[in-house]
Amino acid sequence: MDLSGIAVREKNKKSKRVGRGTGSGRGKTRGRGANGAGQRSGKKLPYAGFCGGNIPYFRKIPKRGFTPPRKNVYQIVNLSDIAKKIKKSATEVTPQVLSKAQLIEDESAMVKILAKGAEKFSLKATFKADKFSQKAKEIIENAGGKIECLKR
Repeated sequence: MDLSGIAVREKNKKSKRVGRGTGSGRGKTRGRGANGAGQRSGKKLPYAGFCGGNIPYFRKIPKRGFTPPRKNVYQIVNLSDIAKKIKKSATEVTPQVLSKAQLIEDESAMVKILAKGAEKFSLKATFKADKFSQKAKEIIENAGGKIECLKR
């Protein structure tokens, strides 16, 4: 047995009676401070970012550009990584194959294949992905492979 397992028995505490005169220790302003909204009944807590009446930080910083609500986020795979991780005997390179080779995290998310570092690429296979860079298309087709764009 250790000391962290011991529970302290709390005595029945009475709630503090506030507003019972200045001699009670919690009188006059009843622990609410002097004037202002904090002293009034029905006071609401201010919203997140409230700066005591000053201009809030998120209103001070400039707003630039536009964030689309349904932005397409692609998982990027380079041909050099495919050449290292996938065997020469592979006939198809799909998101499932890339996931098993640990080149992407999610099979259901969209995949884009880029040509970075693929000067000596020689894998003859059918590549199935959502998007290809122009140079990646050229390299795959020059190596004797085929390209299929997935419609998701």
